Amino acid sequence: MTLLFAAARLRARSLLALAGLATLLCLPAAGQAQTFSLADVTRQARDLMEKPYVAPANNLPPVFSGMQFADYQKMQPRADRFEWRDQPTPFRLSFYHQGMQFNAPVRINEITPEGVQEIRYDAGRFDFGDLNFDRSATSNLGYAGFRVLYPINQPGKLDEIVSFLGASYFRVIGKGQVYGLSSRGLAIDTAPPGGEEFPNFREFWIQRPAAQDRQLVIYALLDSPRATGAYRFTVVPGGKDAVVDVQANIFLRGDVRTLGIAPLTSMFLYGPNQQSELKRGNFRPAIHDSNGLAIRTGTGEWIWRPLNNPRQLAISSFEVDNPKGFGLLQRGREFSRYEDLKDRYDLRPSAWIEPQGNWGKGHVTLMEIPTPDETNDNIAAFWTPDAPARRGDMLQFAYRMHWTTDEPALHGADNAWVRQTLHTESEELQANLIRKPDGASAFLIDFEGPAVAQLPEGTAITPQVSVDSNADLLGVSLQRNPAIQGWRVTVRVRVKNPALPVEMRATLMQGDKAVSETWSYQIPANPPAPAQPQTLTQPPAPGAPDKAATTP
Repeated sequence: MTLLFAAARLRARSLLALAGLATLLCLPAAGQAQTFSLADVTRQARDLMEKPYVAPANNLPPVFSGMQFADYQKMQPRADRFEWRDQPTPFRLSFYHQGMQFNAPVRINEITPEGVQEIRYDAGRFDFGDLNFDRSATSNLGYAGFRVLYPINQPGKLDEIVSFLGASYFRVIGKGQVYGLSSRGLAIDTAPPGGEEFPNFREFWIQRPAAQDRQLVIYALLDSPRATGAYRFTVVPGGKDAVVDVQANIFLRGDVRTLGIAPLTSMFLYGPNQQSELKRGNFRPAIHDSNGLAIRTGTGEWIWRPLNNPRQLAISSFEVDNPKGFGLLQRGREFSRYEDLKDRYDLRPSAWIEPQGNWGKGHVTLMEIPTPDETNDNIAAFWTPDAPARRGDMLQFAYRMHWTTDEPALHGADNAWVRQTLHTESEELQANLIRKPDGASAFLIDFEGPAVAQLPEGTAITPQVSVDSNADLLGVSLQRNPAIQGWRVTVRVRVKNPALPVEMRATLMQGDKAVSETWSYQIPANPPAPAQPQTLTQPPAPGAPDKAATTP
C-alpha cells in the first residue's frame, strides 16, 4: 500500500541514565545466549547519534530499481533454503529481495551461543520466476528485510507471522488472521506542518531459538537524520493472538517537533458510519483494515473514535496522561459486514498497544487522510508526550502489542462498548406513518457488553449526548437491542456549516455512573471541492503480501 501521508508526525520522552539501562532492560530471557543484548545495540545507537547522518546508499541496478510491484512479487524465497531449516526449532526465517524502492540493503545477523554472525546475501535463496535478467546483476545486492514463519494454524505447516520490510515498518498476525494494518518503530513529524522523516531499521540481530523456545527475540538498530534507536522485539506466536513486547531506547540527533511512539498505520475507505460516493456500485458494505481508534486513559475511561475517510486531512488529539492502552481496532468480525472473499477484511487483526511503566503526560493523535481507493494507507495513530524532544535527549519506552481478532477481550466485565455506528438520513414519522426525511443526519450507535447485558429488567439507563456548536441536536432516543443484548442510541443532528467538522459524544449512564465507553465521533468537514491527497513515494506500509504466506 502507498502512504498518503501529507506531512509531519509524533513525539515522546522518558529520561533514564544510560548507566542503568543495561540493568533495567537488557537481561536476556532464560535459555538464551548471553553473548548479545539490548545494551549492545544501545551502545551502537548512542555512538551513531554522535556522528553525522549518512543516508543508506542505493546499490540497485536498473533492472531492479525499475521494477513494478507485480515483478517484485515474483522474487519469492525458496522453502528449501529457509534459515534454521536444519535446526530443531519450529521457527524459520526467509528474506525479502531488494527491488523497487527497497534500494538499500539491510544487514541481518544471527545470534548463537557461539557469537554473532551476519547472514550473508545469497541469490540462491530466491526463486525469480520468469524474470529475465543477467544473474550477475545480483552480485552486489543484499536483503531488503525478512519474514518469520511458524506453524500457528496447523502442525507442520509453516505460516508467515512477522514481516519487517521498508523504513521501520513491520506487521504481525496470529492464528487464523491475514495481514492488515502495520506498525513502525518510530514516527517523526508526521502531522503538518512540515515534511515527514522516515527512520529506517538499518541492521537486525535475530536470536536463534533453542528447540524448546516458543518465542523469538529480534534486535534492531534504527537510524534517521534526527534520531537513532535500539530496539528489542520479543515475538510470542500461538493461541488466537500474537503478542510482541517492545523495548525502545531512542537518541536524538536534533530537535523533533513531533516524535511518535508506538505508531500504527492502517486503511479506512468507507463503512456504515460514513456515507460515501465510493460505496455506490460496490457490492462490499465496508472496506477497511481498521474501523476505529480505541483509547483507555490513565483514569480508566474508554474512548471509541470511529474512523472516517475525510475529504480533507483531519487530525484529532486526545489528551491521555499515562495511557493504559490505545490501538486501531477492527470491530465486527462477521463476514457479512465485508463480503470480500479475496481480501478477507473480516480476518485482519486489530493492534492494541499496552504501555509498560509510566509514560507521563501526553496525547494520542489520530490522522485521517483522504484516499480514493483501498490501496493507500490513510490512517495513523500514535502517542505524543507533552515534553519537548530535544537534541541530545535519550528516551526509553516499553510496551506490549496485542495483534488480535478478539476485541471484546480487551474490556472488563464492568464495561460496554460500541458494536457499530450507522449513519443515515434523519427522518420524521408523519401522521400517515410515512417516514419523511427532514434534511438532517442521524447516527445509530449500538452498545453491547456485559455491563449492559446483565442489567435487570427495568434498570434505568440514560444516554448522555453532546454536540459542539457547529450542529443543532434535534433529538436523542434510546431503545433496547435484544439482537445483541444491548442498547441502541439514535442521535439526530443538523450541521450548521458543512465546511467545518462536528464533534459528537455519547455515553450510556446508570445514574451518575458511566456503564459504557465514550463514543467520540467527528462528522468530517465537507468543503465545496474535494482536497487532492498528496502521495508520498515512501516504502509500502504493509511490507508483505496481503495474505499470510504459507508453505507445505
